[in-house]
Amino acid sequence: MGEKITVSLIKADVGGWPGHATVHPDLIETAKKELEKEKGKLLIDFHVTNCGDDLELLMTHRRGVDCEEIHALAWNTFEKATKVAKDLKLYGAGQDLLVEAFSGNVRGMGPGVAELEFEERKAEPIIAFMMDKTDPGAFNLPIYKIFADPFNTIGLVIDPSATTGFRFEIWDILESKRVFMDCPEELYKMLALIGAKSRYVIKRVYPKKGGKLPPEEAVANISTEKLYKIAGEYVGKDDPVALVRAQSGLPAVGEVLEPFSFPHLVAGWMRGSHNGPIMPVSQKNAVCTRFDGPPRVIALGFQLSNGRLIGPVDLFDDPAYDQARIKAQEIADYMRRHGPFEPHRLPSEDMEYTTLPKVLRELEKRFEKLE
Repeated sequence: MGEKITVSLIKADVGGWPGHATVHPDLIETAKKELEKEKGKLLIDFHVTNCGDDLELLMTHRRGVDCEEIHALAWNTFEKATKVAKDLKLYGAGQDLLVEAFSGNVRGMGPGVAELEFEERKAEPIIAFMMDKTDPGAFNLPIYKIFADPFNTIGLVIDPSATTGFRFEIWDILESKRVFMDCPEELYKMLALIGAKSRYVIKRVYPKKGGKLPPEEAVANISTEKLYKIAGEYVGKDDPVALVRAQSGLPAVGEVLEPFSFPHLVAGWMRGSHNGPIMPVSQKNAVCTRFDGPPRVIALGFQLSNGRLIGPVDLFDDPAYDQARIKAQEIADYMRRHGPFEPHRLPSEDMEYTTLPKVLRELEKRFEKLE
């Protein structure tokens, strides 16, 4: 038994350039300098990038998940980047840092977090997914397809080490509760939950007993932080991230990526108030311009070697996804033609924490009772 590796992916929007489009290079350089100070000390390795206007910190270490020192490093890095953002007068500088002082863990403080701790296998591929202009429920459909749909993942049928299926940890993010469900046994019941993606969100996926991997080690983790629940009002969309391990008893890399060949509808886009297609793009094309979108997802692939991040490979920088991008643009055209009408605009219950209620309150006193 070797010492376990922890992979931590922590993101925050600390300033957009211009508006909500992307991250200024000075913020990325600032983050790199801060993390470089800890390489070989607190960190084994790191990679800094962005998806849209979100600054993304990918770090490897041996401190376990929810480590105060790692989360403090991320928080302090975001604070340093925020100072640069304010100096450049970037839009929404520091908007995801929702409290004034770090209190031991960035969860519930604004940034999004996905972490996995496991013993490295002989070969350990891992994919870091990052989304912009959407919410955690955007991962429900692809994660379901990766780990539970044999029409997506043929390994569930022909790989003896995967036919036992997987266990899903699902959070009710409105009631702050969770449930564990086994697939394929409880597949239909699970779909009844995760199809309501604004409330029920897949948080983690585990191997089941009898498989090739330890059942206590999660093989996928999705950030589920809801900014409106922290701030009490709209401060930007949650822009989730996810870590997914692959191969050798798990879905292959190609099976992990395959769900994104379909640009399914997600909530977010302009002002966090619209449904639109999630477009798989290369990192350099994760620049949200059309109506501040459409929502984007990038996928960076790494091999882990004693905690070293061998990569990244920009996995959606591939013409195989051109058709998905074209379809996403067609869907964007169609949805945009609805303007302020549903189903392009989100339903009323999902608009509660946008800026719309402030407009509606001004109209309340003008309503008259019907006879």
